[in-house]
Amino acid sequence: MSCVSAPSGGQSAPERKRRSVSKGGKSLTPLTKTSDKPAPVLDRSFWKLFSASATVTSADGIARVSLPLLATSLTTNPVLISGLTAFSFLPWLVFGLPGGALADRLDRRAAMSTVNFMRAALIGALVLLIITGVDSILVLYVIAFALGLCQVVYESAVRAILPQIVNRRGLDKANSWLTVEETVGQSFVGPPVGGLLFSWFRAAPLLGAAIGFAVAAVLVLAVPGRFRPRRTEPTTVRADIRHGLRWLWRHPLLRGFTILSGLIAGLMSMATSLFVLYALETLKLSPSVYGILFIAMGIGGLVGSAAVGPLTARLGRPRMINIAVTIAPVMFVLLGTVTNLWAAGVWFFGIAVGITMWNVLAMSLKQALIPDELLGRVLGAHRVVLWSGIPLGAVLGGVVAAETSVPTAFAVSGLAQLVVVALLYRLINRHQQMIVESAES
Repeated sequence: MSCVSAPSGGQSAPERKRRSVSKGGKSLTPLTKTSDKPAPVLDRSFWKLFSASATVTSADGIARVSLPLLATSLTTNPVLISGLTAFSFLPWLVFGLPGGALADRLDRRAAMSTVNFMRAALIGALVLLIITGVDSILVLYVIAFALGLCQVVYESAVRAILPQIVNRRGLDKANSWLTVEETVGQSFVGPPVGGLLFSWFRAAPLLGAAIGFAVAAVLVLAVPGRFRPRRTEPTTVRADIRHGLRWLWRHPLLRGFTILSGLIAGLMSMATSLFVLYALETLKLSPSVYGILFIAMGIGGLVGSAAVGPLTARLGRPRMINIAVTIAPVMFVLLGTVTNLWAAGVWFFGIAVGITMWNVLAMSLKQALIPDELLGRVLGAHRVVLWSGIPLGAVLGGVVAAETSVPTAFAVSGLAQLVVVALLYRLINRHQQMIVESAES
């Protein structure tokens, strides 16, 4: 099967194998289409998308480490600090479904460029507020919410555009490369640079992030072609949302996969929302060294990205999903038992390995099973469930940390995740054949 960018209409030249779920949700009907000859898995269109995405994640990495550090300069209340994470994910509850539907109606490349310009403007406005001395925790909450709205549209579009550029057999490889650049940007570039610049001047890292988003907005326009999904008849946004929800609910694997993934994400946010307090108060690190701590996670992410392909080829996608989803919860439990920097670095490394492999496998599975014309709205519905628990989990983590300690919140998070992981094992094992076939499309 070949994979090339879509010069017209956002559809790739090769015809792809399709699987549709019956109304009862119990059988699959393969509709096989073949191409004349194979083509390279990753072409120039992918690498242009890769360069734009790498710039976005570097800017996002700087912003993600800078906003919590800025919050700690305004308050040390664990609930208020974790609340910043909650506000950044609230837009998925408010706008996740419409945002996914828009990704199936708009040119996905143009949407990605537009929201990157908007993120640059929002962070630029925050820089001015810091310089003029009118920043506050309330201002950070508002900015975090607005950035979250932009992320809804961007994430829906970037994940939906990938199968239009890369064929389904190349999704694991393409997602691995995107995960590599995400790891480098959000671990090796963003946090160290953001932490060091923050130590010099609070607004400096945010200015760099604003410039990065603006550059990325221009770079994404270099991806050739139009990426508006084809439609046979006009529909409304509301009808599109209902269609996506109905398709997801009737799918025997993705329905349970979405619910359990949402529970894991919410429980994981109990710990991740407190990373900054763990570093500054438990490990006694300075803001500049806090950014460097993410290097351990960056290395873990690179290892996970490099290992997931060969391990999946050797062990199979179902078994590899079960392994990947187990690693991070175990590491969170262990992280709750240490206050030493070097030991913490090892567990941070392990967390990144597990999360990276899980993200690659989960995204490839969804992209392989969901039809192209439904990707935006179904992935949007999936993320609404996936990330709707994150605000609640973040606040719960802050409450647990306030009543006990940050390491205790980490341990509680990991143990609760393992309970949900056991349920996910059963789901994956029940649908092994469908998962195997999705990797062979």
